[in-house]
Amino acid sequence: MRRILVTGGAGFIGSNFVRYQLERYPDVHIVVFDKLTYAGNRANLVDLDSSRYTFVLGDIADRPALETALDGCDALVNFAADTHVDRSIMGASEFIATNVTGVYTIAECVRALGIPRAVLVSTDEVYGSIDAGAFRETDPVAPRNPYAASKASGDLMALAHHATFGTPLIITRGSNTYGPYQHPEKVLPLFVTNALEGKPLPLYRGGEHNVRDWLHVRDHGAAIDCVLRKGTPGEIYNIAAGNERENLELTRKILELTGKDESLIQPVPDRPGHDRRYAVDASKLRSLGWVPEVPWDDGIAATVAWYCEHETWWRPLKSGEFVEYYRRQYRVQP
Repeated sequence: MRRILVTGGAGFIGSNFVRYQLERYPDVHIVVFDKLTYAGNRANLVDLDSSRYTFVLGDIADRPALETALDGCDALVNFAADTHVDRSIMGASEFIATNVTGVYTIAECVRALGIPRAVLVSTDEVYGSIDAGAFRETDPVAPRNPYAASKASGDLMALAHHATFGTPLIITRGSNTYGPYQHPEKVLPLFVTNALEGKPLPLYRGGEHNVRDWLHVRDHGAAIDCVLRKGTPGEIYNIAAGNERENLELTRKILELTGKDESLIQPVPDRPGHDRRYAVDASKLRSLGWVPEVPWDDGIAATVAWYCEHETWWRPLKSGEFVEYYRRQYRVQP
């Protein structure tokens, strides 16, 4: 593969994937296609060799723009999505536009232009909550919040497109991802940056013992690359590292790494429909040769250190609209 279109390539996982591709494959050129919503950030790409990627401002639901960007590409990887559960509860229309209509538009463009392979990045949240064990790719989807429902809908559209037209679409469903360049609305960077500012950490009351499986963004990118090059069109591949942690345990670890005490923990009303536990079985992906390489203790320490060292990156993101969002969501002052 010599030229890959990465939609949502200025976002968190997308920009890290672009970085991974440029480091691993010296002959690849990346076309970054991004709408630059609040979660897309050109600063996420500033350290990359500008001769090896092209940036295109655009919306994946805009078919003419997407087709133009795809010209000359031999693969597509879609990270473009509205992703924050809390925001989807406030209002889901943008989530439907991007995560459903946008995915349909991608499928149509891939089919029309004869693109050989396309990977659609989804989430483990489409399966819903599970008390014990782990979901496999053959399990039905049962989303319990608007974000997860929009992603599940996009997945179903893609699978139907493949079944009907043979469109070479592949789906990945990753667990909770962490690492550098993640927008501070998400729990891990929010808690790290709040701790660094000496501000309270708004921990959902009743959700403190909810469990998430944490996956380092570099391992996530390597998994998607593996699927892109070895996966079978029409198939789904779960991605998980086996780092299950309760939210309270995660919070305490962040406080330890930032040198703060537990007095900063601030219980706030729980999220509606808060899923108890996510877990997926990644054995199908492992059979292709992928294994996670970043140990949890190393990954979380390096991630906290990155936010400590990059205050000029995250501080502007916690201003303006973010302040009002924070007040509405947690019912406290930021």
